Amino acid sequence: MAKPDNRADNEIHLRQNIENTKANMQEAEQYLNEFADEISASEKHMIEEKNERRRHSIEGFKEELKDEAGQ
Repeated sequence: MAKPDNRADNEIHLRQNIENTKANMQEAEQYLNEFADEISASEKHMIEEKNERRRHSIEGFKEELKDEAGQ
């Protein structure tokens, strides 16, 4: 039997996801700053691309948060 759609804590989860994603971005940026001379160009590029995807995720989470607030 399928679980009922419980959206009561969606806003909390979305806020946590935003904060966790921001923390991961900051950690990656700090890593790049500290080890830029020691990592390969491809690794740097991969980290930068991942942070770009994280930015898009945060935007999506914020849109979902707006939707949840409107319900």
